[in-house]
Amino acid sequence: MKILVIHGPNLNLLGTREPDVYGIFTLADITASLSQVAAELECEITEMQSNSEGTLVDTIQAAKGIFHGILINPAAYTHTSVAIRDALSAVALPTVEVHLSNIHKREEFRRHSYIAPVAVGQISGFGPDSYLLGLRALINYLRQ
Repeated sequence: MKILVIHGPNLNLLGTREPDVYGIFTLADITASLSQVAAELECEITEMQSNSEGTLVDTIQAAKGIFHGILINPAAYTHTSVAIRDALSAVALPTVEVHLSNIHKREEFRRHSYIAPVAVGQISGFGPDSYLLGLRALINYLRQ
């Protein structure tokens, strides 16, 4: 089972970016934890991070036929990107949307997700555990 893990804009700054909101862990910390869970679940993950909407769309489009599912933290593009939503819809791979913070408890504009309607589920508010819960949920979904 091959899973594509996509990290959206500004997630490369984790550990230093707004630690009161996002915590002090880094993207490398999340990667290490995801790798451990992937080994436990006997799946292979490939990760990428980009601040560019076009690169994220290109990556999603290239995933069809290679990956079984997508775990994505679209970050700020969650609330603005019809292009990422349409790419996910077009490739029709089961997708789980994750967020470090609880987007429903934040500013009003963060409460809307363009991604949620094309995802099998959304997990938010559990810090780096959102990724781990998301990976477990996606693998369970794919094994049904």
